[in-house]
Amino acid sequence: MASPCPEVDYPVDRDLHPAGRGLLLLPSYFCRRRPTALADPTLGPVLVHPVAVRSLETVAPDGGGLERLLGRTRATVLVQVAHGRTRTTSEVARAVGIALPSASYQLAVLRDGGLVASHREGQFVRHSVTSTGHRLLGADTGRRTETDPTCGP
Repeated sequence: MASPCPEVDYPVDRDLHPAGRGLLLLPSYFCRRRPTALADPTLGPVLVHPVAVRSLETVAPDGGGLERLLGRTRATVLVQVAHGRTRTTSEVARAVGIALPSASYQLAVLRDGGLVASHREGQFVRHSVTSTGHRLLGADTGRRTETDPTCGP
């Protein structure tokens, strides 16, 4: 007969007894390979487990220079902004599959680098790729891209 308790591959033998308190499952991007139980006796039973990460769209099939220059997430954010005329921070976060604060941070870095322009429209901030960003995207794929008319020549 199978045990009523879940078993987890863990480097040391460790028992976690919920004792009727339930078990809090906590996903974490920082937990790699296998789940781990928190060792804080003031907390109820907590099992931290790796998040199933949805792979980001690759910028170039060969992992081109843009991804190596900007990093995978930031390059994907730039590509997603380029896919629409303008995109809100929420739209970018959803398209890339990252948290809203992360999308906001990545867009700020791209804006500071002159690759994205942002403007407020009511309660939303809309982002578009600048001509410099379009040139960078065109250089990475080997194709010429259109210049965004909102950002000058």
